[in-house]
Amino acid sequence: MSMINPHKLGVHKLLKHIPLNALFDAPAKARLRKAVNIADLRLCAKQRAHKMVFDYLDAGADDEISLRRGKDAYSELEMHFHILSGLKPPLDLSTKIFGQDVKLPFFGCPTAGNRMFHWEGETAAARAAKHHGTLYGLSSLATTGITEIGEITDGPKVFQLYVWKDRELVKDVLAKAKEGGFHAMALTVDFTWYGNRERDIRNDFSIPPKYSLNQIVEAIRKPAWTYDFLSHDAYKYACINTEVPADSLAAFVNSQISPEFDWKDAEWLLGEWNMPSAVKGVCRPDDAIKAVETGFTTMWVSNHGARQLETSPATIDVLPSIREAVGPDVEIIMDGGVQRGTDICKALALGADSVGVGKPYLYGLAAGGTEGVIKAYDILKVELDRAMGLLGTGTVDELKKRGPGLIKRRHGSARDYPDRYAYERGYGGGVI
Repeated sequence: MSMINPHKLGVHKLLKHIPLNALFDAPAKARLRKAVNIADLRLCAKQRAHKMVFDYLDAGADDEISLRRGKDAYSELEMHFHILSGLKPPLDLSTKIFGQDVKLPFFGCPTAGNRMFHWEGETAAARAAKHHGTLYGLSSLATTGITEIGEITDGPKVFQLYVWKDRELVKDVLAKAKEGGFHAMALTVDFTWYGNRERDIRNDFSIPPKYSLNQIVEAIRKPAWTYDFLSHDAYKYACINTEVPADSLAAFVNSQISPEFDWKDAEWLLGEWNMPSAVKGVCRPDDAIKAVETGFTTMWVSNHGARQLETSPATIDVLPSIREAVGPDVEIIMDGGVQRGTDICKALALGADSVGVGKPYLYGLAAGGTEGVIKAYDILKVELDRAMGLLGTGTVDELKKRGPGLIKRRHGSARDYPDRYAYERGYGGGVI
């Protein structure tokens, strides 16, 4: 017998007619206006979101070593800039992703369950992508449907797919993605087991909440998030089965994921799609070569936000070897550890054609919906423009061509790492 909860009692149908969201959100909006970088957005998200939800967003696997290393790796890369380059802002940041023209060389990665962070959910990220003229990525575990996203943006879109057991489910979802105007598919291959995210375990994380005493107390402490949650419809996995309410994410994934999925299954999947396709979760050159031979058009260098295999390498560290392995003509996307426009600049210089960001835009979403996601993109855009200008590269193409000679690795130093207050600002994902 399922537990009675506010949504089953119809509380949301009553509260949606009592528009108190603006009142509860006023302090969050004031904080959002003052944010100057992604670390500030993280703190804004932490102050607005339920602890269970924020920690789900913020955490990594096990001891969060890979999470910290993923950020630290960028500090070991120096930018050896040219002078008197004759450039002036704003620069041309346009490029192509999956063969589609975009105005920015970075985009928000497909991420599950966006409505848990803010009631606008995936629609906020889609509006921000349209606003900035960049790629939008939709997760197959999204809480907003394919059709609704297509109504918001007609720009470039990639649909992310997990290695599901049910092939009929896969075929159905791919057909919906094609009908919804998605230009590319990304197969996530580093998620065959659910990562050990201990913050989630400690928080008794679940979708929907279990309404334990601790969760209720935390909900009272975060009235803006709680009113959002209680005054809107319950979350559903809108791309999988809109009739079934969202269950525990870990339990759902463990029941549907196919750990035995292999290269032959990947070939079958590509045959069903027959459009631009990425393999998401590449960290080794030999796997990249195999993926090209299998028929994937794009290598997506990723370690799933350091949320899966602990001590997996920082993606910026393996990026150059993967570029060398596949050559100059295969498209490469990279995500992982990006917190600054300078990080994006370094990734483009070392072999990426574009860069995915996850936590930065989700912090913006949790902090303030569409406005927060747009601000996250604004921050990274300004920082990237400045970094490229100071480096002496006027376009993304020029940065990619000249990049290997502009970025040099140095040995680590105590000066590279944070001061004693940095954990409070979110350096390294925070601490428990």
